Parts: sequence; structure tokens; C-alpha cells
Amino acid sequence: MSKMEYHKKVTPPYHRPGLFVLGVGVEYPPYSIAPEDLATLARRFYPSTDALEKVLRINEYTGIDSRSAIGTIDHPIVNQKTAPSIAELCEVFLDEGVKLSVAACQKAIDQWGGDLSEITHIVATTCTNSANPGFDHFVVKQLGLNTHIEKVLLHGIGCSGGMAALRTASNIALGSSYRRRPARILVLACEISSILVRSELDSVHENQEIRIGATLFSDCASAMVLGNEFSDRDGEENILELLGWDHRIIDDTEKDLGFDVDPLGWKVVLTQRVPKMAQNAVPAMFQDLVASIPELVDSGKLEASDYDWALHPGGATIISGIQNIMHLTEEHLRASYEVYMAHGNSSSATFFSVVKKMLEGSTMEHIIGCAFGPGIAVEMMAFKRCQGQISSRSGTASPAETLVAEDVD
Repeated sequence: MSKMEYHKKVTPPYHRPGLFVLGVGVEYPPYSIAPEDLATLARRFYPSTDALEKVLRINEYTGIDSRSAIGTIDHPIVNQKTAPSIAELCEVFLDEGVKLSVAACQKAIDQWGGDLSEITHIVATTCTNSANPGFDHFVVKQLGLNTHIEKVLLHGIGCSGGMAALRTASNIALGSSYRRRPARILVLACEISSILVRSELDSVHENQEIRIGATLFSDCASAMVLGNEFSDRDGEENILELLGWDHRIIDDTEKDLGFDVDPLGWKVVLTQRVPKMAQNAVPAMFQDLVASIPELVDSGKLEASDYDWALHPGGATIISGIQNIMHLTEEHLRASYEVYMAHGNSSSATFFSVVKKMLEGSTMEHIIGCAFGPGIAVEMMAFKRCQGQISSRSGTASPAETLVAEDVD
């Protein structure tokens, strides 16, 4: 598509959103689960069956070296005679999850450098807890934020939750900009997935289902501070500028990807169609997003390879499929590969972790973020780096060389 054709897609008049990422914080728990640890736990409680053995073989080839977790495989919550109930899981989440969340938020706030009194909103998400009041209520109290802070807690959006929360926060910030008021929004995602392992293994055993959720998911909390262009003080340093975003639903996919409530927690719904449908949705969405941002069109950044990609690492096939269809290299997706291999898939909390990893080293000036959630819903964003070194590719070894495929959103 030519630049002229791209310009025709822009809906006039275009206004820069004036939205900036001011801080990023990521908190992983101190323990990790290696592939062999899952096999050890499974054999403690379940006899060998064809389904279990296949799941354990898949576990050896996910490409994940370790998955971050709130405890080892000897943690009491996963070593009861029966799988823990949803009430027991909630109790653990409101302890461990809130602690991780507070730590991640504090890191983001520290990087921003602002005062807690300046936080105007909090937008949070999780798919591994359904407490009322939500976990964000307890995070607000433990951080010591103003009790009149405006809260939004998103549910039902799974692995795309971090990006969906950022999109929601962006629209809230634009509302404040319209009123010419400062907005400093704490955007939070937290997932405690490791304690759902017994529920997943129960289904493998009882129904002889091939379920791979227990081989992929991990624990993490991550946060961002998002601000608009209005401020009551000087001295803020912008990290990223958010240029635009898009959200779409792939038709007739509700039964392909989900996370269903269960007396023993939640269970992953995943069909083999997911990787192909997800990657096929990306090219047109990328083209339309770039075409809606004149700065990108005018600078000739019309190809996917003109950007670094902060892709939610749902699994090896998701990453490699998008790499292939968008004609990217492993280097474009290095942060996604590295987070996936070192920590696994932490659902909604993973995206901010990928962004944090990308900002630690050299990068291209512009970044495309992308994630997939139940529905199948697709989130995409375009960012511009505001500070730090922007350098050419280093030609270092690929982090994807050891990855083999098994996926979830």
C-alpha cells in the first residue's frame, strides 16, 4: 500500500492523544517451576494414563525453561488430597496476589517519581480471582492511595487484559484531557495461575482430556503509570508515547479460547484453531493501525519490520506464527521470547513485563504491542520511545532457537 493510500485511511482531523507511559513495574514471585517439577507433582497424585503422559510430553517441549510461581511444587495448596476449592484459591490470591501487585505498583510509581496523591485513577485486571471487593480495593489500601481514587476492575479479558486495561486507562485519560485536568492512572494486572494446577490435572485424569494450561501459565503482577499531557508539576520524564490503538473480535471464536469458572478455580479453553486464527488477524489490523497515525505514514514506517514488537507470549507457536506472517526476525520479538522462556505465560500481567524487558536494552524508535484474549479478542497499540538509546540491530544469537510449539492465547 502506498503512502497516499495510507493517508486516505486516516479519519480527519487527527489529534495526537497526548498520552505517556511514565513508569513500568514488574514483580515476579521468588520461586519457579521447571518442566520436571510439573511431572513430579503430577505423579504424586495421578496414575499414568495416555492423556497424562501426552500432557507431560508436551510439558517438555513448550520452550519454557521455568515458570514463576508463588511456591514450589511442595506448597501446601497444591499438595492436599483433593484440588483446592475456589474459596481456598481466593484466600491465597488475596494474600500473595495483592502483595505482588503492591510491589509492582510501587516500582512503577518509583520510576515515575510522582506523589501518591497525584494518582487519579486505577484500572486493574485479573482472570484468576473474582472477589468482591476486587483485589484492586486492597491494593489501593495497602499503597495508601486516596480513598476517592476512581477505580475500574476489568474481568473476562484473559491474556489480553494488560493491554485492555491500558486501552481503558487511555480513554479515561482522554476524558480528563477534554476537561483540561491532569490524569495519572495506575494500570495493574495480576495473575496467580500456578495454584490452578491441580484443577487442570484433575480434568486430565477424570476426562482424559489433553489440557496444556498446567504447562504454560505462571504468576506475576505488573503495572504502568499512564499520564496525559496536563500536569501540576515539572520534572516528569516520559518513557513511551502512546500513539494509537485498536481492538477487534474474531467472529465465531467464543468456543475456541476461554477461561471458564469451575468449583476448583478456572479452566483453560483452547482449541487447535487458535494460533492460526490469531496470526491471520494481525496483518490487516497492523495495516489499519499504522494507517490511522499520520506520523508513522509520513515517516515511511509501513512495514512490520520497521517496529519492535511487544507481543504477548502466549506460546511458542503464537510468537513464531506472527513472526513468520509479519516477516519479522527473532530480534524484533526478542523481549517476548525472553520473557516466555524465563517466566512462562503470566496471562494479563505478561504484556507489561515484555515492555519492561524491551526498554532495558536498545530498541527501535517505534513499538507495536499485540495480545490475544478470550473471544478471540485482539488488542494492538503503537508506541513511540521517548528516551534512551535507539540503535541498530546487534546481530546477537536468536532467543527462539530452542522453542518448540504448544500454545495458549
